Amino acid sequence: MNEETRLSWTDVRDEVRARILNRTYAPGDRLPRDEDIASELGCARTTVHRAMQDLTLAGLVERKRKGGTHVRTDPVTRATFDIPITRREVEQRGSKYNYQLISRNFEASPISIMARFGLQTVADMLHVKALHLADNRPYILEDRWIDTRSTPEILEVDLTRESANEWLVRNKPYSRVDVRFSAINADGENADYLDAPTGSALFVIERTTWIGPSPITTVQSVAAPGYQLVAQG
Repeated sequence: MNEETRLSWTDVRDEVRARILNRTYAPGDRLPRDEDIASELGCARTTVHRAMQDLTLAGLVERKRKGGTHVRTDPVTRATFDIPITRREVEQRGSKYNYQLISRNFEASPISIMARFGLQTVADMLHVKALHLADNRPYILEDRWIDTRSTPEILEVDLTRESANEWLVRNKPYSRVDVRFSAINADGENADYLDAPTGSALFVIERTTWIGPSPITTVQSVAAPGYQLVAQG
């Protein structure tokens, strides 16, 4: 391959990331050696090394001296905010974690969800509501929409046993994320599930993720009173 067609480190990074996203390299897998990837793609080993550095910083792979490069079991693609596994967040606070599935239904996407995803037409999506608990007290109320066209595997997941949050973080590393923070007054469902006094302020995190142009999920997480945001990088 001549210099004009030789891949750049960003080309190599994007190719390896695509293989992680389509699970050619699954969570926990050991990647080929840098030399082998360089030989396959027809580029310099230093180009692969630079690509792997970026993927490491992005939280998709982990490199260890003499241990090789592995796809992270819990990938955390870094943007302005890392997406945590709520169970681990609770346990890191020293609390006991529990989880309750409230509902799981196929529904037509409302206009607000279409707007978050940038969709022009209505799509049937999986709508999941769940409550995360810390020491048997409400912690986060999760209202999530999942586009099963990009994420059909979620249909095989028993969401009564594993939260969509944890499954998606482990199995669907994203290429783009939009994160928004806001506050709302507790009322109706939020007040009931979070055991919050009506009118009290509740912290809200909204996250929307994509694989390339394809939407994965959008979720509104409403935190119980007294919630303290854990720094996520």
